[in-house]
Amino acid sequence: MAIQYALAASRPRHGATSLSSDMPSIDDFKAAFGNHPAGVAIITAQGASGPVGLTASSVFSVSLNPPLLAFSLSAQSSSAHAIRKAGTLVVHLLGADQIGLAKTFATGGIDRFEDTSAWSRLVTGEPVLPAADAWLRGTIVNEMHAGDSVVVAMRVLQVNVRSAGDGVAGPSRPLVYHHRSWHSLSPGSMVS
Repeated sequence: MAIQYALAASRPRHGATSLSSDMPSIDDFKAAFGNHPAGVAIITAQGASGPVGLTASSVFSVSLNPPLLAFSLSAQSSSAHAIRKAGTLVVHLLGADQIGLAKTFATGGIDRFEDTSAWSRLVTGEPVLPAADAWLRGTIVNEMHAGDSVVVAMRVLQVNVRSAGDGVAGPSRPLVYHHRSWHSLSPGSMVS
């Protein structure tokens, strides 16, 4: 990859902007990804001193067989170390109806599990947020240090998708993070 970058920088195509060997600015990097919407998830685990969790927009599926997903954890997150040490995790995929949970788990310096009506425990011990549109329980199978973050791969062991019935509505419109703000997708947002 580095070799390709160096070669591309030394031989720009006609009319193309030359790449330089300088690193892009943090602001430019943020601006590029700020325009790239991402689904919103909450990752929870049972830490050594209690439940831990955080809001993430870096969750993505990796493989169907075996079922794997991945996400990144910032080294600056107060929950990152406990989540990595827990071994088993629950990744909650959020809909617009769960904006309150997303904001709570994105806020630092608070007890994110203070509202005991918003969460319970699975029989395996992990904290779970039943209101989430879907949750996936799994075990960490790999980690990769990448800059100021750690990319975590999780093998999915259990999936729960909220469905209509028993007095509960089915999944809500997906919750999306875009340009540092919360959005939801609706049928009218479909372009094709």
